[in-house]
Amino acid sequence: MRLDDALLDRIRSALALAAEAPTPARVAALLRAEGAVLGDAAVLEVTEALRAEITGAGPLDPLLRRPGVTDVLVNSPDEVWIDDGDGLRREPVRFRDEPAVRRLAVRLAASAGRRLDDAIPYVDARLAGGVRLHAVVPPIAPGGTVISLRVPSGRAMRLADLVAAGTVPAPLEPWLRALVRARLAFLVTGGTGCGKTTVLGALLGMCDSRERMVLVEDAGELRPDHPHVVRLEARAANVEGAGRIGLDVLVRQALRMRPDRIVVGEVRGAEVVDLLAALNTGHEGGCGTLHANSTADVPARLEALGLAAGLHRDAVHAQTRAALDAVIHVVRDDSGRRRVAQVDVVG
Repeated sequence: MRLDDALLDRIRSALALAAEAPTPARVAALLRAEGAVLGDAAVLEVTEALRAEITGAGPLDPLLRRPGVTDVLVNSPDEVWIDDGDGLRREPVRFRDEPAVRRLAVRLAASAGRRLDDAIPYVDARLAGGVRLHAVVPPIAPGGTVISLRVPSGRAMRLADLVAAGTVPAPLEPWLRALVRARLAFLVTGGTGCGKTTVLGALLGMCDSRERMVLVEDAGELRPDHPHVVRLEARAANVEGAGRIGLDVLVRQALRMRPDRIVVGEVRGAEVVDLLAALNTGHEGGCGTLHANSTADVPARLEALGLAAGLHRDAVHAQTRAALDAVIHVVRDDSGRRRVAQVDVVG
């Protein structure tokens, strides 16, 4: 059954103007007012389609609820992909058209208090339940709206879980436990979507329960199994360009909160200056993640971030050597599996 798109748009608009939920009775009444007569089954189908458009993530909801799914990606109305730990796989999910994809992106952004339109054609926000939303619309996405949803893990992963899954090689487990117990400073590195946050969270779960841990993140993705966690989250600028609070500011705030460990979810900007300074002034056991292609690339990445933040090259190298003890590198192999591929001691 397929209704005329113009008819559906009129029903959708009537519901929106009246701020009404699409119940079967209300949808049937609106259809009758439009001169359309449908059976009960058809009315229910239209009702569910409209409800999916205005609640949750619409047709993506079943994918977000599927166990093991970490990412849901919409490239076009008829191109939807998921990653469930075994690499990307295309799903038989379809939107009616490009405006339907855009409406979903705009509604999800609005639910997070953010704007998405031609003037501000991109959004990065956290939705209710912890799902991370990124969306772009034309003109910067000339092919149409693109939605990327990152799904948080349903539970805190422990190191033993990662060993059982093959993410952490068994011979490395005692070494990693010793690294955490010794309160060494470390970075977990790798590419996008390779599992850096998962590995870091598992390692934080092994910290002494008496330690006070302050997490500094762009979005609350870390979920360590630990009894004493304080979270600080960055804030984007509002539509007027004011009100931004960056990770560098939050690292400085964390230093005043009596932390036993300072954790930066992702080191990617000026916060590198404050983190290196903290690690060099008695704050042992600090850690975070960093985008890098290998452990050998880490000094160059930190140098680039430090230079951009105003540090001299020699100062970056000296602080890195003094502050950082180890680098744990995570990769996604050809089969889509995530695994710790390399561990290097710095110094």
